[in-house]
Amino acid sequence: MTVTASPGTDTGDEPIGTRTVRAACPQDCPDTCAMVVTVDDEGRAVGLRGDRDHPYTAGGLCVKVNNYLDRVYDPGRVLFPLRRTGPKGSGRFERITWDDALDEIATRFRGIVDEHGGEAIMPVSYLGTQGILNGLNVGDPFFATLGATIAERTYCDSGSCTAYAMTIGDTAGVDPESLVHSKFILIWACNVMSTNLHLWPYIAEARRRGAKVVVVDPVRTRTAAAADQHIPLRPGTDAALALAMAHVIISEGLTDQAYVDAHTVGFPEFAERVAQYTPEWASGETGVPADTIRTLAREYAGGQPSVIRIGVAVERHAGGGQTVRALACLPALVGAWRKPGGGILQLPLWAFPVNWGAFMRPDMLTPGTRIVNQFLLGEALTGGLALDPPIKGLMVYNSNPVVVCPDQDKLIEGLQREDLFTVVSEQFMTDTADYADIVLPATTQLEQDDIMFSWGHLYVTYNERAIEPLGEAVPNTELFRRLAARMGFDDPVFQRSDDDMIAEAFDWTHPHMQGITVESLKAKGWQRLTVPPPDEYAPHAEGGFPTASGKTELAASAAAGGNFVVPLFRQGSNEFQPGQPVDPLPHYIPPREAAHTDPERAARYPLNLLTPKSHAYLNSSFANHAFHRRAQKEPNVVMHPDDAAARGISDQDPVRVFNDRGEFTVLAKLDDAVMPGVVVSSLGGWRKHSKSTSTLAAVNSTQFADLGNAPTFSDTLVEVEIA
Repeated sequence: MTVTASPGTDTGDEPIGTRTVRAACPQDCPDTCAMVVTVDDEGRAVGLRGDRDHPYTAGGLCVKVNNYLDRVYDPGRVLFPLRRTGPKGSGRFERITWDDALDEIATRFRGIVDEHGGEAIMPVSYLGTQGILNGLNVGDPFFATLGATIAERTYCDSGSCTAYAMTIGDTAGVDPESLVHSKFILIWACNVMSTNLHLWPYIAEARRRGAKVVVVDPVRTRTAAAADQHIPLRPGTDAALALAMAHVIISEGLTDQAYVDAHTVGFPEFAERVAQYTPEWASGETGVPADTIRTLAREYAGGQPSVIRIGVAVERHAGGGQTVRALACLPALVGAWRKPGGGILQLPLWAFPVNWGAFMRPDMLTPGTRIVNQFLLGEALTGGLALDPPIKGLMVYNSNPVVVCPDQDKLIEGLQREDLFTVVSEQFMTDTADYADIVLPATTQLEQDDIMFSWGHLYVTYNERAIEPLGEAVPNTELFRRLAARMGFDDPVFQRSDDDMIAEAFDWTHPHMQGITVESLKAKGWQRLTVPPPDEYAPHAEGGFPTASGKTELAASAAAGGNFVVPLFRQGSNEFQPGQPVDPLPHYIPPREAAHTDPERAARYPLNLLTPKSHAYLNSSFANHAFHRRAQKEPNVVMHPDDAAARGISDQDPVRVFNDRGEFTVLAKLDDAVMPGVVVSSLGGWRKHSKSTSTLAAVNSTQFADLGNAPTFSDTLVEVEIA
């Protein structure tokens, strides 16, 4: 099918006297858009647009990236190494040379290691860039050699991945392009039109062919408003709805029993378990009428092939893992996997044979090295974890923890410690960079080579460096080569060039990579994995799930090993796993912060705060640019008019959002798109742009969800009052 370019995208021909370079959007987004950069004869990028030839992204770029050149050439870029000259947090720095910066870092790191041991240093990073070379694992070998504390990075999809793997294994699931064949599309906790834009045309095409689109979400998002039906439910009660759907499907004989018998394990036990989860019970938990639940289950079962698209928000409450387990069981019950466009869509990245080990290098880790989750960084820096040795050195890259970590006030208290040596590699002076002792200049995607998988489609994309790095900025790969050399680390892993690393990025002999080489990618820019075309892609029509049994495990054998975090999220380490016992059968875990589970807290803080991704920001990226801030508009908290009236709040009033963990101040926006009892404030705004000294991260809990040490950002009670 043809996907048209988004409004505002440059689709003109390139001017004479310029050259074009194929690139890939680096943002932490499922779409991984193919881009074309126009470079003039002076080496300056003068145009950037989506690649119209790409079958999936098809020339469209979102509001976040459409003006990416403004980011590259922003006068606020960090282009030279800097040393702090004022108090921590003051933002006062002086320019220094790279030699001075490297010498100071090496001297301070060596001193910390000599006095306290390597574990007194901790890396803090995530997916500020998503490339295989410069992304999640770029610093892992360096910190393994240093003996540093291992940073567990479970911001996004960790609990979902644990639950998904327990149930159906590490399968790509449904090809997004095959959704045109779906007859019933259930979008669950995913605002596709803001965070997965290029999937929507396939959903729209399915609707033109007669499919029904239903969105389950506490908020009437852009996507929910555009769907055929929006089913709002109380935050954190998703598993109750999913298990009640299973109850209806089984009790009314709507299962594809032949598929269940051949390709699942644990069905009798599962059927017995869900017998208790009636629509009437689920209605009491979720607020969804029992008849709506029954109709949803019947239409889902009858609309084959049916597909469930789950978003990252589905894991962000106490029972998030069991929610994903319940949802992953549903396709097998109704035989949705039999045809293209049927099943569940979580992360197609499972199809990519990425050579993660070559980048994580878990073999370089010292056995017994401690692991600290980044959600607990505030506690780690202020003594709350009683770490021995304490954290004395911090290196931040690909992340802005002041904005994205919970417990913001405590984190800032820790970053202000004079005995903490902090290094930040960044493109801009973020809220976190303001607290650094040394700031290092990082390149943008146009100034570095990289190669990309995708967690939203099945195309490998090559990013060719379009321009020379501005100032003295360097890619993350070069940063860690320089740091390793200055520290005297001589393992061959630190001598690899970017081309060497690209050659190691994939298992090029894997069947999915047949016909795909580094050379062909450089020539074409992108290639689809060697899997069946979307019209034929039904990987589990005959079972073949990558689980221990080869089947959908309604009763999960992997539960016997207890709770775990996929090692990819913890620098490849499989030590010190959470290990709590896990029920092999999906079940309902209610929210921790709710009236019926914590009535005392709910009496003080009666509103459930949701903090979804912003439409114009990507986590905290782009939130410093005037264009994006205008597009996103003034930070606000969206309230139902009834909740606002009860508090004497009018539209656009400055309000204080608070609980016993912290507070932030924004404008009130009254809108019945949210349920009564629910308030919404989008993630990403910087502290330095806030009306108060904090952002929404100040009120979020550091407690983990049930599986994979996932966050519980949506399991947060607050109160709102006039500021």
